[in-house]
Amino acid sequence: MTSPSLSASPLSSQTPLSRRGLLRAGTALPLFGGLATAAPQRRPRVAAIYTICTHRSHAHVILENFLGPYLFNGQKTDPGVDVVSLYVDQRPEGSDMTGAISEEFNLPVYKTINDALCVGGKDLDVDAVLAIGEHGSYPRTKLGQVMYPRKRFFDECVTTMKRAGKFVPYFNDKHLSYRWDWAKEMYDTTQEHNIPFMAGSSVPLATRRPALELPPGQTIDEAISIHGGPKESYDFHGLEVLQSMIESRKGGESGVASVEFLEGEQVWTAAQQGRWSLELAEQAIATELGNVPDDLRVIPGEEVRPSHALLVTYRDGLKATVLRLGHNSTRWNFACRMNGKPEIHATSFYVGPWENRNLFKALSHSIQHHFIHGKTPYPVERTVLVTGTLAAAMQAAQKPGQPLETPQLGLAYQPTDFRPMREMGATWKILTPDTPQPKGLHRFAAS
Repeated sequence: MTSPSLSASPLSSQTPLSRRGLLRAGTALPLFGGLATAAPQRRPRVAAIYTICTHRSHAHVILENFLGPYLFNGQKTDPGVDVVSLYVDQRPEGSDMTGAISEEFNLPVYKTINDALCVGGKDLDVDAVLAIGEHGSYPRTKLGQVMYPRKRFFDECVTTMKRAGKFVPYFNDKHLSYRWDWAKEMYDTTQEHNIPFMAGSSVPLATRRPALELPPGQTIDEAISIHGGPKESYDFHGLEVLQSMIESRKGGESGVASVEFLEGEQVWTAAQQGRWSLELAEQAIATELGNVPDDLRVIPGEEVRPSHALLVTYRDGLKATVLRLGHNSTRWNFACRMNGKPEIHATSFYVGPWENRNLFKALSHSIQHHFIHGKTPYPVERTVLVTGTLAAAMQAAQKPGQPLETPQLGLAYQPTDFRPMREMGATWKILTPDTPQPKGLHRFAAS
């Protein structure tokens, strides 16, 4: 089997150096972009556990920011951690990148998760776990959810930690599980054993255009999040965008009371009835397109796809909507009204060039901060609540137009200011739409 080459694609034509070579050369590589946080003397050792690594898979676009310097807020940033072992669940012939990564970076690939965490020995020998359970060939539930093995990954890692009597930081890519009971069990396990736990989406860390900041403690009257992708996988990101914006409202987060799924003409009938705000949607998408389309059902230049919506009612009375419009994988918009005033606050989350690939630079930066400091930079409860809301939405989709009460989602939490983790836009002055996208790992030359 021939693996694709991992050709360097530096921003300059100079000979690329390895991460350690850059450090030996004295190149300035801040650990955390704009954060003035000193690195510990010992770099955390990381086991990377993933479903599949093919071009543009989540494992590819996350690992490339762990195996060498990357751009964050316009600065060349060292990961501050070292990946020391790999476990891969599926290796499709002809497209798997694991072998090439293993050879280039001298990383052992283990047949079991336990061996990866023990780096071939008998005891836990890593300081953190990077679990990427996205992409690959997995069955679906009767509701249409992809049965990614995130819970299995987590359980096997925790078994190794329990045997060692040591619990290390853990990152779970995207939502915790397609099953709410499993997700809740994962969360409860981290609470019981004090496992620093981080999860979630890359999109809330994207550049906001315009640079909208909602002051904490406001009363949010209504909110909407818009995406341009399929059910479940993109509804997840839409929910995370929504949650990341509204969780700082007055009183903090109190949980979700009910979810309703609408599809096709139900979506537009509900708008006419005032059940969700068409005006919010128009202003949200205008931040991306520069104007309001004549008909939101038809986005100029895009394939027409049926819309669907999640109507989310929160326990504090807030009503919010996640709306699918058009067919665009980089569409992430938000709008809201606050404090009883008619003014609309709206923004678009800009992902940079190369479609959504560069979103993962800011996410990787956040994960590395989590691994080094043993503390998630924003509440994991955000993703726990989104996981439960998404599972309820997929259930509600079986009976569109009928609200589904969610008494299990009374999860309250307080937000944190995660601005230091966000890409504020300086990177897009360096990486532009004219910058060629590399087929392998995106790496840098010595400056």
